[in-house]
Amino acid sequence: MKPNGHSRPRLADVAKLAGVSLGSASRAMSHPDAVKPKTLAAVRAAAEALQYIPDESGRALASRRTLSIGVVLPTINNPIFAAFVHHLQKELAAKGYTLFVLAHEYDRAAETMYIERLVRRRADGIVLIGSDQEAEAQNILKRAGIPTVVTWSVQAQPRATDIGFSNLDAMTMIVEHLAKLGHRRIAMLSGAPDSNERAAARIASLREAATRHYMTVSSVHHVPLHIAGGQEGFARWQQASDGATALVCATDTIAAGVLHAAALAGVAVPAQLSVTGFDDIDISAILTPALTTVRTPVVEMARVAAASLLATLQGEPMPAHPSLPVELVVRASTGPAPV
Repeated sequence: MKPNGHSRPRLADVAKLAGVSLGSASRAMSHPDAVKPKTLAAVRAAAEALQYIPDESGRALASRRTLSIGVVLPTINNPIFAAFVHHLQKELAAKGYTLFVLAHEYDRAAETMYIERLVRRRADGIVLIGSDQEAEAQNILKRAGIPTVVTWSVQAQPRATDIGFSNLDAMTMIVEHLAKLGHRRIAMLSGAPDSNERAAARIASLREAATRHYMTVSSVHHVPLHIAGGQEGFARWQQASDGATALVCATDTIAAGVLHAAALAGVAVPAQLSVTGFDDIDISAILTPALTTVRTPVVEMARVAAASLLATLQGEPMPAHPSLPVELVVRASTGPAPV
């Protein structure tokens, strides 16, 4: 039997055991940042001792919120999106929100369906990857009026909802690095641009950066965005015999496949071919050779996305965000162009 005689402890019981007011206990549960650390510690200790479980349905009903946020990913089969979701979930959970994760696998119709599903389930906010949704999806979001942020995307005319980085800055870093090493002809392995805004941006950005540095993009091969896609792309590049001395890969997973295929084919990296990636996922530093890549601001994008949505849900205007910085991480997979 619980101290109050009920089968389930109430918040009032937690407050009494913690020696604080009911209001303080409520704030500690719903807005932990709004109470003193000593109060928060006392309330949490009391809640644990009593095995108190907050009634989320009651809180949601009172606030007309579901305390849920939805994120619609292009795919879960990419470590960089898994990392993004991991950090996004941590940020939202700290504020009492549940994150629902859906993946459309680069199918625009499926993306629209998932967005509509989140709207019907009354998600309090939605996180999208890229801004190239179908018109129907955009209309659904506009009619619903649900706070939405667009990550991994920065428009030419930035909007308050955009949280991302410049693909042109990233590709310029790669091109400048390769140019200093004496490379003049480069090739690219990328996802198909017609269904992937980020792939299209990276291809266009590579071409623009290469032109500015008097380099030639000898070929661009569209491949699946995983390790097997990199293996396939390497074989296609070899068959093309385009004279490129460096392969620029649109993701680290593609680059990992290239490194494996090159080793099997007896092509020495970087002595005969330099290889670069994009994202700096965890395995990039331990590949053989370790991968030169662009480090994207995954943690910061997740933090800013969560903070922006939560601020909007508190009635604050969504703040505008500058383009987040990227960083070139130089490792052993790039070297001087072969003579």
